[in-house]
Amino acid sequence: MVVVVGNPANTNCLTASKMAPSIPKENFSCLTRLDHNRAKSQIALKLGLTANDVKNVIIWGNHSSTQYPDVNHAKVSIQGKEVGVYEAVKDDSWLKGDFITTVQQRGAAVIKARKLSSAMSAAKAICDHVRDIWFGTPEGEFVSMGVISDGNSYGIPDDLLYSFPVVIKNKSWKFVEGLPINDFSREKMDLTAKELSEEKETAFEFLTIA
Repeated sequence: MVVVVGNPANTNCLTASKMAPSIPKENFSCLTRLDHNRAKSQIALKLGLTANDVKNVIIWGNHSSTQYPDVNHAKVSIQGKEVGVYEAVKDDSWLKGDFITTVQQRGAAVIKARKLSSAMSAAKAICDHVRDIWFGTPEGEFVSMGVISDGNSYGIPDDLLYSFPVVIKNKSWKFVEGLPINDFSREKMDLTAKELSEEKETAFEFLTIA
């Protein structure tokens, strides 16, 4: 299993996969777990919970400022009951506005504040990513990983390294299928796919020149 962290992580991962055709492309993944963890933390902070009380957030697309943190299918545990995030937060404008931009721009905000990157947060996310590959995802939970888009059911073009919700069992990931996608989500998912297609085109131009 190859995990790519260095930016642009998605396109670097796709390029690495193309350069190593003897390794199955499903064995390549890139880190969007840091964004996933940040999304969970933002919801937890808003509700006065811990991040462990939040599950099934999704990061769609690129590990960049076009990524789409989606909580339409996420749940929070409040006093032993599972509640949908939209129902729990009761602030749709925040969930569709500041929440998304905060997660998208969190890395840049940390660098601006600390003059350093969030290295420990990234290290924790790498541990989470690798742990789930090794031990699998808990029953009823899914996580975000940048993986090859081939065969997805969400209208994302094939041959992109795109972050999807996945479940993992026996060290093998599968797309979470059948999640309903509303118009707001569709637009955000397509926008980040477009950026990845453009990145791929640029990267492969350089490769052919080299």
